[in-house]
Amino acid sequence: MEIQSIKNRFGIIGNAPALNYALNTAIQVAATDLSVLTVGESGVGKEVFSQIIHALSSRKHNPFIAVNCGAIPEGTIDSELFGHEKGSFTGAMESRKGYFETVNGGTIFLDEIGEMPLGTQARLLRVLETGEFIRVGSSKVQKTDVRVIAATNRELLEQAQKGKFREDLYYRLSTVPIRVPALRDRKEDIILLFRKFVVDFAERYKTTPVQLDEDAKNQLLSYAFPGNVRELKNLAEQISVLSTDKVISAPTLKRFLSDKNSSRLPATIANNAAQSEFSNEREILYKLFFDMKKDVTELKKMFLDILQNPSLAGSVAAFTKESLLNDFASVNSNNTLTTDIHAPFLSVSSHNNSPNVIQPSFNSQGNVHNQPLLLSDDDIQHHEEVEESLNIMDKEKELIIKALKKHKGKRKDAATDLGISERTLYRKLKEYDIEDL
Repeated sequence: MEIQSIKNRFGIIGNAPALNYALNTAIQVAATDLSVLTVGESGVGKEVFSQIIHALSSRKHNPFIAVNCGAIPEGTIDSELFGHEKGSFTGAMESRKGYFETVNGGTIFLDEIGEMPLGTQARLLRVLETGEFIRVGSSKVQKTDVRVIAATNRELLEQAQKGKFREDLYYRLSTVPIRVPALRDRKEDIILLFRKFVVDFAERYKTTPVQLDEDAKNQLLSYAFPGNVRELKNLAEQISVLSTDKVISAPTLKRFLSDKNSSRLPATIANNAAQSEFSNEREILYKLFFDMKKDVTELKKMFLDILQNPSLAGSVAAFTKESLLNDFASVNSNNTLTTDIHAPFLSVSSHNNSPNVIQPSFNSQGNVHNQPLLLSDDDIQHHEEVEESLNIMDKEKELIIKALKKHKGKRKDAATDLGISERTLYRKLKEYDIEDL
């Protein structure tokens, strides 16, 4: 059969060598029962090749069905293809035949085969190799005689190497592969297709078909068409509806073309300068977090000192939140870190080029002064280990017990010393299960 008659019959426009080769392959394989895998980008017209193969085969008077594997949920695709028995799953109110049973003797076109779940792929492989299948929920093996034509816009061999597609199924399906060329690889057909689409639109709506000037034609030929023939058809119909001019110029055409034409390569994250800037900002953030952690550690140490020495509580209560945050420390000209006058009971000094904490001490009048008590690195490490296991409730309980012992079990005096009401103290005694001392 001549290739031109096939084009006329199925409405195929174009004379690109790659397109003619694919059509010739389909014509030659149609007379056999071999499985065919049609490969091509989305929108190139892969389904029409399955129709050509079925129409030219000995099965042409038997059923033909096209199934989009990507449109069927994973939980129901086995039932759709192979059928199920009554009660095999929730909602299975009666037995149902699958496509491989109803299309027996005909052809099944499995579009987007790369979306098929791995479990269903194993079932399909068995059908292709032995012609046998089992309904969902049944143990009875049934026979079928169905020719399978599959299509995909993915590279299934690469998917198989990633474990997302069965390699044995790939080789079983691609007995005869047909690669349908993308529209950008058949540029000589773009103007023919555009003219066909605008004429069909004009005939349907009784209007005058639009035309392209030379600059617009050149611009159309340079466009990549990521959506292929489907995108070109949409473009022709958009221009026919929205354009007020019947002769389309390049500037007018540009308004309808997608901006994603410059490159089909994945975009990079950033250039070197942006990466360098990002790295610098990340280092600043790391330093900020580290400094914040140090500040929190110092605050924890101070709080631990207060809990261990309740007499500090009165002094600390005199300082506001603002003074603790804003006047925590300042660096003097001798590179020594000392506290502001608002917080005379805290200071940190430098000893042998390493910071050491100065614990607060009191003079004979009970006032705080900056008499340093230098701690070694081992002391600081021990201090940090203690704070990690610090439990405020345990410390509160310990302070209550100390106060009761100090005042020989007199709750009123203990409550006054702790700075809480006697009722609160009584509640705490019950909460921590503390017996009278």
